[in-house]
Amino acid sequence: MMRTRPLKVALLGCGVVGSEVTRIMTTHADDLAARIGAPVELAGIAVRRPEKVRDGVPAELITTDATALVKRGDIDVVIEVIGGIEPARGLITTAFEHGASVVSANKALVAADGAALHAAAEKHNADLYYEAAVAGAIPLVRPLRESLAGDKVNRVLGIVNGTTNFILDKMDSTGAGYSEALDEATALGYAEADPTADVEGFDAAAKAAILAGIAFHTRVTIDDVHREGLTEVTAADIASAKRMGCTVKLLAICERAADGASVTARVHPAMIPLTHPLASVREAYNAVFVEADAAGRLMFYGPGAGGSPTASAVLGDLVAVCRNKLAGATGPGESAYTALPVSPMGEVVTRYHISLDVADKPGVLAQVATVFAEHGVSIDTVRQQGKDGEADLVVVTHRATDAALSSTVGALRELDTVRGVVSIMRVEGE
Repeated sequence: MMRTRPLKVALLGCGVVGSEVTRIMTTHADDLAARIGAPVELAGIAVRRPEKVRDGVPAELITTDATALVKRGDIDVVIEVIGGIEPARGLITTAFEHGASVVSANKALVAADGAALHAAAEKHNADLYYEAAVAGAIPLVRPLRESLAGDKVNRVLGIVNGTTNFILDKMDSTGAGYSEALDEATALGYAEADPTADVEGFDAAAKAAILAGIAFHTRVTIDDVHREGLTEVTAADIASAKRMGCTVKLLAICERAADGASVTARVHPAMIPLTHPLASVREAYNAVFVEADAAGRLMFYGPGAGGSPTASAVLGDLVAVCRNKLAGATGPGESAYTALPVSPMGEVVTRYHISLDVADKPGVLAQVATVFAEHGVSIDTVRQQGKDGEADLVVVTHRATDAALSSTVGALRELDTVRGVVSIMRVEGE
């Protein structure tokens, strides 16, 4: 039997995502009530600019006093979609203190302070759900936290930022440079006016921290994630990848060490073979591979951002949290029992593609090969093309540590015959 008294929901933020959450809660009210077992009522919407016109948003629900809204005491669930660290953190903890559970889309906050937020939720017997913080509509948090709870996850590899994937896809398909592709992404609304969080990898690093923490049952913050953006990727890098039968993607990679004693989390551009499923992920779409002992390789694919996809994830969490409220229970909280250390990037083992500008004369290749050998880095393939006394020398290594590769490159720069290191890129997905 359905409960007649509604569960009351407070919404913090009413931008692109918040407006879509409001629309779905209004237009799908009967369906949501049937799925939850009780009606849900939007009790208030906190915004910074009340004068802004918001189509379909009831004006009587608008308030600028977010703190008073979450302190009301009759609020069952708070949905936080304002983003950033503060005031979001203070509002969420206040919501817990006043008996509300929280649904959030705030990747920056969860990646920076997830442990404290989970502790506060547990202290007040409340839920903290954040499916929308990772990959829009793509279900990732719940499968990792619940569906694969009985399995051992060893690796999470994926494209988790639509803006950067759009830029790299355009560079690959049209031959455009980075700036030209970014301009197109901005014109189409895929990139913000200030794209720093996306193109410098901060957005993807926050998501990688969240995924690594859940997948490996250990605490990983954004400060633990090695981060490189794509601003240095050139059309020449894309062309070189094509010659290798690869494409370039900005990847989030979370791995458990082979001995199980540590984990790594990193975000950086990488070449991946065209035969890898991630190579076919186009434009602003996201896709994530999860590799587990028993389940094997799983792929999650779909739109990773935007008002409707993100709102879909928010509403999915809302249904789950409301069901828990009715049952007098809470869902899964933080699982950090392994307490594994996060290894530094210098210890990460991968393959590398190194492009060098060298003098086109006898003995150069032998000098370069000697440097690689002296630093314990094995060469897989070499391609040299010379003209007018200069040559492009491309070396692809076998797997080596980042520290070993860094020392190798430092030594290469000291050679008189090496006029410059044009680019260095990791090779993944094999």
